[in-house]
Amino acid sequence: MAVLVPPDEGPLERQHTLRLEVGGAESNVACGLAALGHRVAWVSRVGDDPLGRRVLAELRGRGVDVGGVGTDPDRPTGVYFKDTGPAGTGTYYYRRGSAATRMGPDLATQCEKARVVHLSGITAALSDSCAELVTEIVVRRAVPGATVSFDVNHRPALWSHRDPATALLAPARHADIVFVGRDEAEALWGTAKPEEIRDLLAPAPVVVVKDAEHGATAYTADGEELFVPTPDSRIVERVGAGDAFAAGFLAAHLEGRRTRDALRLGHVMAAAALATGGDVPTAPDRAGIDRLLTLDDEEWAALRLG
Repeated sequence: MAVLVPPDEGPLERQHTLRLEVGGAESNVACGLAALGHRVAWVSRVGDDPLGRRVLAELRGRGVDVGGVGTDPDRPTGVYFKDTGPAGTGTYYYRRGSAATRMGPDLATQCEKARVVHLSGITAALSDSCAELVTEIVVRRAVPGATVSFDVNHRPALWSHRDPATALLAPARHADIVFVGRDEAEALWGTAKPEEIRDLLAPAPVVVVKDAEHGATAYTADGEELFVPTPDSRIVERVGAGDAFAAGFLAAHLEGRRTRDALRLGHVMAAAALATGGDVPTAPDRAGIDRLLTLDDEEWAALRLG
């Protein structure tokens, strides 16, 4: 989507100028993975309009392959506004009838060569055909051989027409790697504890439960349970931190790293997102990342990022 961002913490209704940026859950993850040195393609639909061209140019400039993105001459590119303030950042979506809402299960054919396919609950919320796309890839496994990653990413404002608890449970259970916030799992399914979330989402092979400033717990198919605390971080804005975490975790997965390293790299990328007002952070250099991944547990617990 195109993102319009106020220049300061004043309420949106009092702003006279806004900064034009680009954001969106899957595209944020794609940019994060590209910044970490991985080959990434983003598949979607944008409008045949200036905002759509801006989205494509921004992602292309960040190293993301956008050759599979369709341009819709009849529908606009989606937009959302950030409403910043001392209590946090609110978001206002204008996506109904956008080009992306016309995505459907046929897009799965463009993912055939991928090692990892990542989707989110935001896509499932956009329209019935988008929900069918998520089902086709995550539940029906339309991309044989690929690791399927799914971020629950519950956005209540997008679910006025359907029940998100039911719609998001099936893909969360069928993904190879599922990311979910403890708070959103509680809101959706009444599961307040990480182990309850793991049990609910079984048989998902890897369940990653994020608990904001406390840490993240990964449960794997071989019975491993690993908690890595969130390092102390400078916080400018929280939007995009979950996407950055997923990018870090998936990068470690692609590199064959241990679960602990995947959680740590997720935290490192999330901290970079928290320290900026944009949706997509600048990734730390790989030498710095490698140093952080070799810290012992005591050094990691004392760490401050951003």
